[in-house]
Amino acid sequence: MTILQTASAVIELGAGLALLCCPLAAATLLIGAPLEGAAAFTVARVCGAGLLSLGVACWLARGDTQSRAARGLIAAMLIYDVAVAALLAFAALGWGLHGVALWPAVVLHGVMSVWCVACLRRGTVSVPMEGHLLK
Repeated sequence: MTILQTASAVIELGAGLALLCCPLAAATLLIGAPLEGAAAFTVARVCGAGLLSLGVACWLARGDTQSRAARGLIAAMLIYDVAVAALLAFAALGWGLHGVALWPAVVLHGVMSVWCVACLRRGTVSVPMEGHLLK
């Protein structure tokens, strides 16, 4: 899980910083269309802040591989990766958007999803609680 958490941290920190600092360039690379209006820039920057926070959480948790919190973080990243892959694929197929980074991002999030599932299936976390051993 350590490598997955580190990779997720680097990817999400980079994407978050790109959306916070250069939302127009990030959106153009990703969807091939410019952002229009203050609302679009605000939403892009809010998304960037969210990605930055995911990246920080993954970075700080990268040494923790056995707790329920670490598994919860990986499960959250799984939901995020599946959703992003689906949303970007729909943007391409349903709306005809096509940025240079669109399909690579779909593939990247698909691979990250599979990696999250593999990590979650690989081990169970045992945490003593109230005299019981939970798995």
